[in-house]
Amino acid sequence: MTMIRKLFSGAAAVGASMLTATAAFAEEAASAAAPAVETVVDKGDTAWMMTSTVLVLLMILPGLALFYGGLTRTKNMLATMTQIGAAACLAMVIWVVYGYGLAFGPEGNAYIAWGKWFLAGVTPDSLADTFSDGFKLPEYVFIAFQMTFAAITVALVLGSVVERIKFSAVMVFAAIWLTIVYFPIAHMVWAVGGKFFEMGALDFAGGTVVHINAGVSALVAALILGKRIGYGKEVMAPHSLTLTMVGTGMLWVGWFGFNAGSALEANGSAALAMINTFVATASAALAWMVAEKLAGHKASALGFCSGVIAGLVAVTPAAGNSGPMGAIVLGAVASVICFVAVTLIKPKLGYDDSLDAFGIHGVGGIVGAMGTAIVYAPGMGGPGDGSVSIGAQLGIQAAATGATIVWAAIGTAIAIYAAKAVTGLRVSPEVEREGLDLGEHGERAYNY
Repeated sequence: MTMIRKLFSGAAAVGASMLTATAAFAEEAASAAAPAVETVVDKGDTAWMMTSTVLVLLMILPGLALFYGGLTRTKNMLATMTQIGAAACLAMVIWVVYGYGLAFGPEGNAYIAWGKWFLAGVTPDSLADTFSDGFKLPEYVFIAFQMTFAAITVALVLGSVVERIKFSAVMVFAAIWLTIVYFPIAHMVWAVGGKFFEMGALDFAGGTVVHINAGVSALVAALILGKRIGYGKEVMAPHSLTLTMVGTGMLWVGWFGFNAGSALEANGSAALAMINTFVATASAALAWMVAEKLAGHKASALGFCSGVIAGLVAVTPAAGNSGPMGAIVLGAVASVICFVAVTLIKPKLGYDDSLDAFGIHGVGGIVGAMGTAIVYAPGMGGPGDGSVSIGAQLGIQAAATGATIVWAAIGTAIAIYAAKAVTGLRVSPEVEREGLDLGEHGERAYNY
């Protein structure tokens, strides 16, 4: 009996070993049958992203510079354009020194990242992720693309404070604001591990990061800086709506890099963002002029330009997160709400947001961020899979929007008061009356 038991025990052990070996062999065979996803750097994607990066630069210089510059008075044209250009250049330098590391560094938590200071470790062979498994971009391309977003966002803030803020104050403010406001928000919304990213907040191309961030910051900066001399008593009409119209056209063209480029690939998602950037903007431009007419005014060129920007702002978070029909509705709704904010609410509250940076970017950004939750749903023609209800997504969008508003407001107050302590913040009354072109830069936009 003892011998029989030993034989059975030995046979069982051999059988178990054979089963284990068979299972291991089967696993290896399955792995061999399903090869690992190959990493591909597609030249078409790379070329598209390089083009998108340059298109976003077109939005800043000359687009935003001409748009904002034309809206100012003649005596402040060059000062406005110079502030935008210099602030954007400063943002680019800061981005490669430490901004990219704070937003997308390899180490970090829910609120901030770190690492890759001075782009340490980045080479022409370094790769950055896209939204498709196995497809990568050269990291330098991703860095440059995101760099232009930082540059235009800080430039947008300046629209509320032009014609009275010192050039030196702009530069101090820009450096601090980027560091404590923009970089953390960009990380939270767009970086893996970021607070809002992990919550599932939808922001395809910067409704939260760029427009709400810049718009709220613009309002806070304007309130702290104070009104322009003569505001509400003197006519402060745009000196050249022709240049503003040219700048508007450049902004719209450049915005395709902004929105469609945020797909990070030349694919169907980029195509969706492209068509939405057409139709939402067109709808918004028409809606603003209709609102003007219904309010008893003539449909104006300024209204057209304002509607275009309102539509572009609103569709930014929804660019790849909406169907075209949803984008048309979103653009029109946002445009009418921005019209009310600029023409009714702003005069009643009496604050001096020089070029309506808050009224269009802040308000339009909030409408766009919240509206994205609706147009994303498949029942509304959006590309969502329905796994998150509209109500739940609205809650997520509201949380991300509210947190961005609070963060931007507090950070901007810190940055503005720091700039005031260092530079005095505001030009003298004599310089403001003479004009910042001469007073700050010693030159004129127009020599007759």
